[in-house]
Amino acid sequence: MNQSPLTFIPSQFSLLRGYTSFAVLLLGAVALIIPSGYSIGAVLLLLGSIALPFTSAKTRFDRRDWLVASALFFFAVVGLLEAWSDGQGLRGADKPLRFLLAIPVLALILAYPPRLAWLWSGLALGGIAVGGWGAWQKLVVGVERAGGYTHVIQFGNISMLTGILCLAGMGWAVSHNHPKRWLLLLGLGAIGGVLGSLFSGSRGGWVGLPIVLWVLYRAYGRDLATPLKIGALAVIMVGALCIYSVPQLGVQQRVHQAVDDIERYVTGESRTSSVGARFEMWKGASHLIMDKPILGWGHNGYQQRMQSLAEAGVIDPGVVQYEHAHNEFVDTTAKRGALGLLALLVLYLLPLRLFMQQLHAPNLVLRSLAVAGALLPVTYIDFGLSQAFLTHNSGVMIYTIWLAVLWGSYRACQRGLLTAITTPGN
Repeated sequence: MNQSPLTFIPSQFSLLRGYTSFAVLLLGAVALIIPSGYSIGAVLLLLGSIALPFTSAKTRFDRRDWLVASALFFFAVVGLLEAWSDGQGLRGADKPLRFLLAIPVLALILAYPPRLAWLWSGLALGGIAVGGWGAWQKLVVGVERAGGYTHVIQFGNISMLTGILCLAGMGWAVSHNHPKRWLLLLGLGAIGGVLGSLFSGSRGGWVGLPIVLWVLYRAYGRDLATPLKIGALAVIMVGALCIYSVPQLGVQQRVHQAVDDIERYVTGESRTSSVGARFEMWKGASHLIMDKPILGWGHNGYQQRMQSLAEAGVIDPGVVQYEHAHNEFVDTTAKRGALGLLALLVLYLLPLRLFMQQLHAPNLVLRSLAVAGALLPVTYIDFGLSQAFLTHNSGVMIYTIWLAVLWGSYRACQRGLLTAITTPGN
């Protein structure tokens, strides 16, 4: 007879659940405010998964769990295939292996899901901290674009993701015993996350905001009275206008710069501006895709072929310095071909589809996890339009570990495990 998830040894369950809760708290709270902070919670969760064979937990993957694990596995295998065929050695295997290591983390979360109060408070604290850190860098230190301890684009987009996930948690906050406190905390986290992105000047994170708002409306809009909907829309419009108008935020300058970059590229005045260089890289990558559409060129082959295109005058030599095409989908197809593009789409769209199934769940705790899980790939698709986000360690760690955490928590909630072992609202 299969062991019910509620028959674990209580003391052992409490101990390991406290461990995962603490690790997930750090995953959200310190991701961007200390060097490589995004790895701390992830490493703790991976180390915790080593204990699974020695516990009384019987982690059972059902079909949907295997689908999520398979998406991670498929993407990892395609990445390892590229590294091997391209002669990249162990260095090329580093990031693909991280996708594989997320699978034991998923198993750990399925067996010992974190307390949701720790999960959401970690995100809220992380949003507040990164907003303050970005404000300090931009307004006090005087840097042009806040970047924390990582690349400014990664900093801005992960900051935006943190704020967006705080908004997803509003449904959980409403169901808590102390809703006002949690709504305030998550609201501050959302504001901080968005401000961190604005101070970074990372425009890619702003493009997909209408889609993010649409997902949030799909999830929570029907529960709001008409006056509240009108008020929320007014707040968004006035907030956007204020953000655009305040010069210290630098948003207006970045928008005008993007328009100017496009105009100069069209007229031939500059092909190496921020936007123009992307157009050049995409043009070069399109040649690579047409030459090797199935398996692609690999990382080394990509750089060699782009150099050849620059020497032939097809693309500007100034863009050869970049190791990726600044577009996740174009870059993946150029390096890994149609097989790599398929793996990337599965990685994003399969979890999105599974989470969206509970976007209208009557249980607000479950719905909040579904919203957060759906918004994770939605934001990454957005980020990937102007940046090869998964070529960076931060991009890989944030996506894989948060996918494992959110899916494991979501499934635990569906199984009744969270509600059965917690007091209301926790």
